[in-house]
Amino acid sequence: MRPHSWPAWISEIETSREHMSSVKATQLRPGMVIQHEGQLFTVFSTEHRTPGNKRGSMQTRMKNLKTGAIIDYRFRAEEFIERAILDEVEFEYLYNEGDDFHFMNTQTYEQMHLTREQLGETVYYLIPNTIVHVEFYDNKPMGVALPDTMDLKVTQTKWILRKHATCSGWSSFGFPPPQLISAQAGFRRG
Repeated sequence: MRPHSWPAWISEIETSREHMSSVKATQLRPGMVIQHEGQLFTVFSTEHRTPGNKRGSMQTRMKNLKTGAIIDYRFRAEEFIERAILDEVEFEYLYNEGDDFHFMNTQTYEQMHLTREQLGETVYYLIPNTIVHVEFYDNKPMGVALPDTMDLKVTQTKWILRKHATCSGWSSFGFPPPQLISAQAGFRRG
């Protein structure tokens, strides 16, 4: 490495360190964004395992934010992991044109668009004029955080008859297709 390139290299490390903090593997939670093997991952699920006479571990299921690949990985319980710190900016969802979804920054009124691929399954819940939080890492949009509560219309439902006490009383119903979820029986269309 040439000496004149050292300052750029050092500043690059300092910049990446500004957006990272270390957490112990046992503190991993679903929804966290971590850096693993030089890439960013979103943690989907965690399970703390402590077999009899062995050391504990955290079994995780994670999604690579760059490639979209889902992996299972086991961290040692005492291991420290770099947690990525995302910047959240408030945007208003405006409209979509095909696979492009347009948003407006509520502070600066600048508009940007994200693709269906970048948004994933959140596209089924985007309603025009909804306020969302777009998550950025190094000024690149990583995803959209939806509001905690939303008013959605049930588009299809399946009635079940609860004849026996052993019946769970759960049914599936849908929002705009193909999104189906399970909920307590008794929902109607509308």
